[in-house]
Amino acid sequence: MWCRGIRGATTVDNNTVEDMLQASKELLQMMIDANGIEPEDVACAIFTTTSDLNAAFPATAARQLGWTDVALLCSDEIDVPGSLRGCIRILILWNTGKSANEIVHVYIKGASNLRSDLSGTK
Repeated sequence: MWCRGIRGATTVDNNTVEDMLQASKELLQMMIDANGIEPEDVACAIFTTTSDLNAAFPATAARQLGWTDVALLCSDEIDVPGSLRGCIRILILWNTGKSANEIVHVYIKGASNLRSDLSGTK
């Protein structure tokens, strides 16, 4: 068994609690479904937001999905000039028997162009 990283990103239109939690929950659920993740196999999950998003902690979405025993962390993304705004990113560290090339990374909405080489179903 290995600890693998699963990456995902999405965007939100408005800096509101509702928009941030809905987008975070949607992205996280897609990552779970695409990879067959069970919470007890997750080492931790890191959520980042661009500097224009501060209405909510996106990790709250994981708690709402039942991830009560998973270590979660929220942080700011580096504010690079000209970078994508309104973006939430998730990195899940997952204990799995899958090889790295079997991991499905999920990039949706305005974030779909960030890593089109990684995103999609395999």
